[in-house]
Amino acid sequence: MKRQFDRKIPYNDLPDLPPVETILDHEVLLKWGLASRALAELNKNIFRIPNPTMLVNTISLQEAQSSTAIENIFTTEDELFKAVSDSIKEERANPATKEVLRYREALWSGYNALKMDGEFTIDTIIKVFQEVKNTTQGIRSPQSLVVIKRGQSELRPGEIIYTPPRGEGIVEQKLQNLIHFLSTDSLDPLLKMVIAHYQFETIHPFSDGNGRTGRIINLLYLVEQGLLSHPVLYLSKYIITHKEDYYHLLSGVTQRQAWKPWLMYMLTAVEQTAKQTNQTIDEIMAQMDATFRFVQPKISWYSLELNQAIFAQPYIKQETIARITGVTSRTTLNSYVKKLIHHGVVSQKYDGREVFYINNDLLRILQS
Repeated sequence: MKRQFDRKIPYNDLPDLPPVETILDHEVLLKWGLASRALAELNKNIFRIPNPTMLVNTISLQEAQSSTAIENIFTTEDELFKAVSDSIKEERANPATKEVLRYREALWSGYNALKMDGEFTIDTIIKVFQEVKNTTQGIRSPQSLVVIKRGQSELRPGEIIYTPPRGEGIVEQKLQNLIHFLSTDSLDPLLKMVIAHYQFETIHPFSDGNGRTGRIINLLYLVEQGLLSHPVLYLSKYIITHKEDYYHLLSGVTQRQAWKPWLMYMLTAVEQTAKQTNQTIDEIMAQMDATFRFVQPKISWYSLELNQAIFAQPYIKQETIARITGVTSRTTLNSYVKKLIHHGVVSQKYDGREVFYINNDLLRILQS
């Protein structure tokens, strides 16, 4: 007889995947269809962008910011955009900004590893975690007494709310089962991603950074399965907006095997996020086109390449303009920048001795 769940005892009874219970009723399948359609439309829309990497850099930065905020690591967009402008080194960023930048680098590192290796493995998961936490650690050791506690700002702060599986070989076995589940043809990949996300967070294979690692794995798995060409699904924004539901429904699966509410929540997150990302792409592309059509007749050297670079991220430096236009004279470069400011393409912002040029139209779209 299966023992009653006890949050203070390691959850070594976590069932292997796939779930034994029948969880795919009509309502879940209908929601899966809507989420799949929205995801397919997003994937098609990505290829409208001249350089999809441009959107990945922008969206992944927002994803990174929201994902780290879920873990109560906060940084401002201003700090982020300054940190990724091409003259600011990561070493100069504050600790919270460094955490966000590591998340984005982990996303890219995992994406490139998948492209090279062609399959999703435990090593992929470990590499993502190591990038997220900037560590050489791997799976937590059997004797590590890891527990999940309430935050200090919550009711009954410090109370244990969950104890993940623990023991020699147990975490490794459960991860192997998870990878096997992801690699089989038992279910549609989107449904497998939703189920596997619960399983990964419940296994909690690392001493820290599991939430961020798990959210990156979601995107990488969708890419590996061909549902997305690039990891541009901004899921963390939905999760942070509905953070209490996220943790409540995770707990519901653990304590009562309440799979349906969890599936409906995550599929809704995919559907709404895909639609919002599609809207963002449409707005960026429309603004790029409007800016180019307005400015190019007025500035002969305003090329498509420069227009795309200015829409690659909200904050840029003079060096970017110099590199694309080929201008080496400081006087000429200053003249070019003044023309861009005059025609409203960018505005100027000082931060100490640093000067940034901000694409306010792109910033407006990203902040909407």
